[in-house]
Amino acid sequence: MKTNKATGPDGISIEMIHCLDELGVKVMTKLINKIYDTGEIPEDLTKSIFIALPKKPGATECELHRTISLMSHTTKVLLKILMMRMKNKITPEIAKAQYGFMPDKGTRNTIFILRMIIERSIEVKHDLYLCFLDYTKAFDKVKHDNRFQILEKLDIDGKDLGIIRNIYWDQKAAIRINNDTSDYT
Repeated sequence: MKTNKATGPDGISIEMIHCLDELGVKVMTKLINKIYDTGEIPEDLTKSIFIALPKKPGATECELHRTISLMSHTTKVLLKILMMRMKNKITPEIAKAQYGFMPDKGTRNTIFILRMIIERSIEVKHDLYLCFLDYTKAFDKVKHDNRFQILEKLDIDGKDLGIIRNIYWDQKAAIRINNDTSDYT
């Protein structure tokens, strides 16, 4: 995991996790195995802190901020393990045209492909129609129950699915503005 990242509510940095001795690694392994066996997530691992980062210096409007969630690095380790376990089942289902959030791909690839299509269309004097969709508010309309049905159809292991479900439904969040943090709800 990358270093120099903000800590979650527990204040444990990834650098601290990297420095664990053999006993520390055994304790963390035991914790993650217990979570895997029982499906129960300790409350501290379900907490996140939301902070707003300005997209531009001096931004004062909400739209000019990007909200991120700071979670425990221990939770991130658990999620990374789950992701690695599910990767082989999920990857074949991802469309080849998916460029965002994919290893060795990016939106620059898509921009290059689009530019090549436009240039070729102009070259052969062929009409070309483009449609751009604004997904700004799309995440407000996500049907969250559907994601678990999709994971079940992909034959994701029941224990993995249970942990994901528990992390998702049991999460608690606080909001931090400047140095003030709200209560968790």
